[in-house]
Amino acid sequence: MSTILGISAFYHDSAAAIIKDGEIIAAAQEERFTRKKHDSGFPKNAIKFLLSEVNFKLNEIDNIVFFEKPFLKFERLLETYMAFAPKGFKSFALAMPIWLREKLFQKKFLFDLLKQLDKEFTDIEKIKFSEHHFSHAASAFYPSPFNEAVILTLDGVGEWATTTIAIGKENKINMVKEIHFPHSIGLLYSAFTYYIGFKVNSGEYKVMGLAPYGKPIYKEKILKNLIDVKNDGSFKLDMSYFNYATGLTMTNKKFSNLFGQPVRSPDKDLLTQFHMDIAASVQAVIEEIILKLTRKISEDYKIKNLCLAGGVALNCVANGKILKKRIFENIWIQPASGDAGGSLGAALGYWYHELNNSRKFDNKDKMKGSYLGPKYSNEKVESDLKNLKANFKKLDDDQITKNVAELLADQKTVGWFQGRMEFGPRALGCRSILADPRSEQMQKELNLKIKFRESFRPFAPSVLSEKVNNFFELNCPSPYMLLVADIKRNLRFKMTSDQEKLFGIEKLNVKRSTLPAITHVDYSARVQTVHKETNLKYFNLINKFNELTGCPVLVNTSFNIRGEPIVCTVSDAFRCFMGTNLDVLVCENFIMLKDDQDKNLKKNYQSEFELD
Repeated sequence: MSTILGISAFYHDSAAAIIKDGEIIAAAQEERFTRKKHDSGFPKNAIKFLLSEVNFKLNEIDNIVFFEKPFLKFERLLETYMAFAPKGFKSFALAMPIWLREKLFQKKFLFDLLKQLDKEFTDIEKIKFSEHHFSHAASAFYPSPFNEAVILTLDGVGEWATTTIAIGKENKINMVKEIHFPHSIGLLYSAFTYYIGFKVNSGEYKVMGLAPYGKPIYKEKILKNLIDVKNDGSFKLDMSYFNYATGLTMTNKKFSNLFGQPVRSPDKDLLTQFHMDIAASVQAVIEEIILKLTRKISEDYKIKNLCLAGGVALNCVANGKILKKRIFENIWIQPASGDAGGSLGAALGYWYHELNNSRKFDNKDKMKGSYLGPKYSNEKVESDLKNLKANFKKLDDDQITKNVAELLADQKTVGWFQGRMEFGPRALGCRSILADPRSEQMQKELNLKIKFRESFRPFAPSVLSEKVNNFFELNCPSPYMLLVADIKRNLRFKMTSDQEKLFGIEKLNVKRSTLPAITHVDYSARVQTVHKETNLKYFNLINKFNELTGCPVLVNTSFNIRGEPIVCTVSDAFRCFMGTNLDVLVCENFIMLKDDQDKNLKKNYQSEFELD
């Protein structure tokens, strides 16, 4: 039996994953354990969890694979600084000491860190290195249900590549085309994220959520000045507008002058229609590029299946457009598309591609619903709740399902903590906050009173897989909440001419469908289909809610507040419950009502986390 540990670390979203004979056993992001969002540190807590799952010591693991090659990355940095010199010396001077101290000699650096976890770990030759985009491609292809697929990877930058096309067939991946740094649609999107005043590497999804409030009136300006896009989807940026290659910011004065406004200060400046139009414009550009790219690779390779990974693959609006245009027959997107998923891809790539192991093929998704993190027994939950001085009741599975469905139908908000924690940025019904989608006030209430975040942010629906087409223009599974689809026309309410004239965010208060809490302003929703096979408890809850209300849909948002990673432990869940306006907390078979808790356990929870 061969066990491989994959590691991704030192940029953002550090993570680790473990496979046994090619089977995915467990995976987790370091942020969930340290409570530091997008933690980039060595994932020692994640590795400890994985070792406990397989009941191995580190020195018993056969191979340890890091998700990228530091020497190639170093080469790119040096060549970039040389090409732009003398500009960027400050950035160069800041970057070099850490490279010379840690990153350049990463094998020894990793070996020393691993040795701290297990003194018996003595074989440095067990440490191997994958390439960044190969790791992404492997994370998308090997767990997919396809024997053959085109793999498109889009992100900020790996070593040199920012966009790659690969062909996956059986157990091999062949990288066929690349676009190189500094030309990157991931970094273009991040530049606009920075310009609108959100945090780079975490605020990109806010830009996507803001886009439907605006009109893409700057799209042509972006295509004329910032990026040259060819018919095949290949592109080149005009670097005179950007600062990220050598500077300490994403954009420069020339960029601001082009659009006529300075970078928004999130502390001082309100979001205006201008920012919504900017968001809509860059989203439209990204969609156009992705559609051109996918059309071309569909024509060139005549393969019916597409796999997606890389940070840009989390742009579920663009993913939904690929599906809607029927460019490929089938699409599979890695749920941990960002760098965290690179840890899984590094391990899988080594097992299949390097060791040449055959791939058992049965048309099934091998990600196990992305439920790959820690879980807690009822005994452990009870012990933790007693230590936390929680007031709780224990119920059997049927009672829990019935009680929670009734509470949800009564407009209560529920923290739902069940089974294995999700791997990737989305809560998929194991570490989720749930609510009634039929409520007109729910979106605002969840955003402001529970998530403590901007009111414009949309919420996703979880729907029973067999009922998805009754509510959404979607005819395929979307288990990982990575496809946006339109609400069915017969469920929509047409806006009046007065409502149409409202300023962007004011449209939030307009009821747009029979499921207002999950209907975005453009009548779309980021859909999660829920399947009996991967999450029976969650499936049963939605089913019970449907029996009570005739609605097989729930609002599902991640169990955390703004700036905090998704909860991992019972203690994390209880703290979030007591620090927000959540009404109910359910941890495995234990249920807690807010009104029954000791008021002294309430705290100002918001101040514990830096806002994202």
